[in-house]
Amino acid sequence: MAETVVNETLANLSATVNETAKNVTGRAAATPEGMFVAYSGLVLMALLPIFFGSFRSVKYLIEQKRSGEKPESMTSKDAAMFPIIASCTLLGLYIFFKLFSKEYINLLLTVYFFGLGVLAVTHLLRPNVELLLPAAFPNKNYTLDLTEGKGDKKSELVNFEFDRIDLLCLGISSAFGVWYLWKKHWIANNIFGLAFSLNGVELLHLNTVTTGCILLGGLFVYDIFWVFGTDVMVTVAKSFEAPIKLIFPMDLLEKGLGASNFAMLGLGDIVIPGIFIALLLRFDHSKKDKVSRVYFYSGFIAYIAGLVLTVCSDAHFQGRSTSPTVSGACVSGDPDHTGAH
Repeated sequence: MAETVVNETLANLSATVNETAKNVTGRAAATPEGMFVAYSGLVLMALLPIFFGSFRSVKYLIEQKRSGEKPESMTSKDAAMFPIIASCTLLGLYIFFKLFSKEYINLLLTVYFFGLGVLAVTHLLRPNVELLLPAAFPNKNYTLDLTEGKGDKKSELVNFEFDRIDLLCLGISSAFGVWYLWKKHWIANNIFGLAFSLNGVELLHLNTVTTGCILLGGLFVYDIFWVFGTDVMVTVAKSFEAPIKLIFPMDLLEKGLGASNFAMLGLGDIVIPGIFIALLLRFDHSKKDKVSRVYFYSGFIAYIAGLVLTVCSDAHFQGRSTSPTVSGACVSGDPDHTGAH
């Protein structure tokens, strides 16, 4: 009899704790195993675009120099303005979600990010598909020209060159895009999110370490203010339905691919530290000893440490953490430590 009472009491206590956690966080309580799987998945997904995107950024810079194209990079002024522009954008979205129906706003955003996602995945697939295709593939080149005026007043507006491999990659990417539009499945979301992250690390270049420190320092203040000082960041994040974050289900072990209770990591927590780490790799590559990648690997390890602290903080604060603050501080502080040695 006593054992039955104890068991019932424990069961009621467990149910109460789970219900309290659900009320506080807005989502169902997850098991420790489920949280470990989810956050491990997020960490792995965050590391992949930074690692591969950094090497692609080196290749992209080499190709730019070879073609005579002037490399574009973010200056200190751009870095200082970035948190201000991001704050205006965030506040604008917050006002829009307060004034208008979020269903219509998300419909427009879904179409917009569908187009961006298809192009991002196409850019990502292009070099890999080209390697996999047999030599007998009947590839043909095409040019899309759009001009304005006639005769001497004729000016070129668009000159876009592509081939059948590009069209094949576009078809594959569009299939992922339709899947995302139709199901909004978390895997489709992550495919777009990973493509955005990898392309961002590859194409967004910082010109100096100082610029990177200014950017990360500005986002430190941005993150602290908007996450803990107001409800703006949380409100927008909960209302915004777009692949601007990586998500991984905490109930994957119980519900499989149909899981619905997600842990998440914003793409900014990947791309912003990622472009700094990519700068370190380009610096390593610019030295006489191109084999040594001490700055890159030290920065990458520092990011891993910061990211682990981030996910622990996220688990503790139930999603209201300072992701870029922790990881950014670790990454920006590491080059000085490495250089001192």
